[in-house]
Amino acid sequence: MDLEKIKQGVRLILEGIGEDLNREGLKDTPERVARMYGEIFSCVGKDPLDGIRPTVFHEKQDEMIIIRDIPFYSMCEHHLIPFYGKAHVAYIPNKEGKIVGLSKLARVVENASKRPSLQERLTTDIAYALERLLQPLGVLVIIEAEHLCMSMRGVKKPGHLTITSAVRGVFRTSQKTREEALSLIKSEK
Repeated sequence: MDLEKIKQGVRLILEGIGEDLNREGLKDTPERVARMYGEIFSCVGKDPLDGIRPTVFHEKQDEMIIIRDIPFYSMCEHHLIPFYGKAHVAYIPNKEGKIVGLSKLARVVENASKRPSLQERLTTDIAYALERLLQPLGVLVIIEAEHLCMSMRGVKKPGHLTITSAVRGVFRTSQKTREEALSLIKSEK
């Protein structure tokens, strides 16, 4: 990542909107934004599974595993404004019962969200990564998010939720299995 180019870009934006770069509050802003972008875009060009060294357990587990309400933040690639919300991830282990530590599922969500994206693509990227990692009988990923590009500009509708899903394997082919997962995700907390 070229932090110097990011600093230059931020300086140009601030000048372009008519700000004084020598104003006390803005003196270090280009450097702060560059460091922040280094953090929030740290997975650009990387696979969501990069850096994940999962311990795979063969527990003969054949029941559904769900983690819901995984918080995430990402950036809309159209406006470079955040969208944020929660992801729900479910899978059913393969015939060998291959499972992975629960934190790894949250890490896949985190890694996939640290780049400019669309919510639709983010949802499918997470599902695809989990399919590759676990070779499960099925994967279900649901993302609920608010997009600041809709809340603070354009139609200006704060509080909205955009919901996307990626449904694979047995969750796609078995309505009963899909309904069970959706029921557990929606259940009272």
